Amino acid sequence: MTTPERWVKVASDTGLGVLFLAAIALQVFALASSWGGVSWVPGALAAVVVCGLALARRRERTWTAVVGLIVVALTILLGLLPAIHLPAEPGPAMALGLAVLIGSAVRALTPVRAGAIGGTGLLLIAVQLIAGPVSAVPAIAAAACLAGVTAGLGLRLHDGRTRAAADRVRRDERLELARELHDIVAHHLTGMLLQSQAAQVIARRNPDKVAETLAEIEAAGTDAMIAMRRVVELLRDTDDTAPASPEPEGLGELVRRFGKQHANVRLSTPGDESDWPPEVTSTVYRIVQEALTNVLRHAPHARSVDVTVGRDTDGVTVEVADDAPPSPARPHYRGGYGLIGMRERVETLGGSLSAGPRPSGAGWSVRTTLPIPTREPR
Repeated sequence: MTTPERWVKVASDTGLGVLFLAAIALQVFALASSWGGVSWVPGALAAVVVCGLALARRRERTWTAVVGLIVVALTILLGLLPAIHLPAEPGPAMALGLAVLIGSAVRALTPVRAGAIGGTGLLLIAVQLIAGPVSAVPAIAAAACLAGVTAGLGLRLHDGRTRAAADRVRRDERLELARELHDIVAHHLTGMLLQSQAAQVIARRNPDKVAETLAEIEAAGTDAMIAMRRVVELLRDTDDTAPASPEPEGLGELVRRFGKQHANVRLSTPGDESDWPPEVTSTVYRIVQEALTNVLRHAPHARSVDVTVGRDTDGVTVEVADDAPPSPARPHYRGGYGLIGMRERVETLGGSLSAGPRPSGAGWSVRTTLPIPTREPR
């Protein structure tokens, strides 16, 4: 979990906890004022348990929802017993916690479990409405429970649509990878064919150099195997793999096209990319393409963009940085599938990708490192 996500989770849990405490305090005050004595204690304790389970919903939704339903069922049962004079339950605070539990379960659990928990919650509230005293408390609980089921179903449908969209993206990307694999194989086989034809000529004219030519053919075959292995790894069933087909244009042309839509784009490259494996070259291109696309979408007010590609003994580094002012539209880099897919692809190739605000606070940076594989013997 990234730092922004962690802060969002802390903030949401804190806000929900404050809401629960306020509801419990309001319920205690109302009961103490109307019923008097310690009549508020059972309801307050039950509400604390259910609300606490609701706060723990992300860790295990099944048992927290089941335990919460059991607590609600017991409080309803005690409230219906004529020998026990307790306020009608569940109270508003417990109803709020129950709504969160049910909504979370309906969103995340399997259809059978989600339906069982949501149906049980609605059944308990229906029993309270039918058998309990006529008051606004059961009506509030019923409304909260229905709201939880509705919200859970809505979020479940949204999550399903998101997963379906991600699946479509992965299928399209794997088609692109298959085309790249074809291009890589064709490139290396063409080179090996030309070298083998040259070896036949050398064998007739200068037999002493045949061994050197055969070694070059072997090296070309080894390079082809390494490249194929790395691309095939990307084609395996991993989530959010990014497209990687090599483009007909280079980085210079890509940056020039971007410069027509965005002012002051600077490109810095090592100059010689001929010895890079095809999968590294195409990945560098796609990272720069995705980062520049994100600048157009999310940072139209950036005055300048720097695209820096470097090469050292460890591999290739790519950084795309802009100087756009801070904007709420870019809270973190998980807003779309592009950079998520890029991260999966880069990590499969043995590299790393990071994206986020620049240390100065102004602008956004996408930085990637990609190792250049060493040649392995067959």
